[in-house]
Amino acid sequence: MTDLDDPQALRLADPQGMLDAVLNMPNDCRAAYDSALLAEGLPAAKGVTSVTFCGMGGSAVSGDVVRSVFLERLGLPVEVNRSPVLPEHCGSHTLVVCSSYSGNTAETLGAFRSALKRGCRVLVVTSGGTIAEEAAEAGIATVRVPPGFQPRAALGHLGFASLGALETMGILPPLAGDVGEAVAEVQAVMAAMGPEVPTEDNAAKTLATKIGDRSPVVWGVDGIGSVAAARWKTQLNENGKLPAFWSSMSELDHNEVVGWTAPFGERFFVVGLRHDGEDPQLPPRFPLSYDIVRAAGGEVEEVHARGASALARLMSLIIVGDLTSVYLAIGRGVDPTPVPVIERLKAALAGS
Repeated sequence: MTDLDDPQALRLADPQGMLDAVLNMPNDCRAAYDSALLAEGLPAAKGVTSVTFCGMGGSAVSGDVVRSVFLERLGLPVEVNRSPVLPEHCGSHTLVVCSSYSGNTAETLGAFRSALKRGCRVLVVTSGGTIAEEAAEAGIATVRVPPGFQPRAALGHLGFASLGALETMGILPPLAGDVGEAVAEVQAVMAAMGPEVPTEDNAAKTLATKIGDRSPVVWGVDGIGSVAAARWKTQLNENGKLPAFWSSMSELDHNEVVGWTAPFGERFFVVGLRHDGEDPQLPPRFPLSYDIVRAAGGEVEEVHARGASALARLMSLIIVGDLTSVYLAIGRGVDPTPVPVIERLKAALAGS
């Protein structure tokens, strides 16, 4: 076990700097947004009737951000496609945003090539790789982000580059205020939960310590809450190196709650992600559902969003999860950065 309040021990337990990458997210968000506002050669927005984001893993989260944050402000349907198969409805009036940090994601490349064949309006967001090369050959607009990150640590770059590009196209409204607030709220979370803040005063370190070796189950209200919950789950998987799960309220009250029976609850830890924009029908469900978890032997903690805008609330929830996942790994004596299982899987697929 690593002492989370020992700065030297923290650095030694994180030799590839995942914690530093997380701490740099506010700068990443601001730089990516500002840079994308200056992007040239973007597809024409006139006549666009739908937007489809194509991506996998951390590269797909930018689509989740747009879909959830602008659900009530955008007059176009937005979907996130985590598949090499491009939806049949995508055609000349569809904007297809292909987000691949490495540029070599097989599923995203497949969807990208299909979009070109169908005459879709295509925008690529990447650090390079095959998709950047093929986009250049086809004359497709590409918003470049800096290389050298783990894809899951590049959310600030990918997500906010997408926001800036869509604003420049006229798909999204002016976002300077929302982006500024989101960056400020993420910075405020870091001031309260950064590595220099002791565990007794640090909600992220405390939560990581409480979770320990149990499997986290993260709940959030459909929309920004469920997007944040999904992000927490994958960060706990990849950084924390343990099984983790997520569910959406109130869907979970129609199935998952039945499975919370003793003694199985002892193996899990529920984290409820809450925000002020929840539909008024849903808040009463949380305490009742928590009671079911506790009766099964599980433990529960809530994390509350900060900010007034949907974007600020979402990013404030995400950054708490990112910090918690890294502290959890380091506290358990695990390097948060490497993902050897994924590398072995990729190698096996390449050789099959």
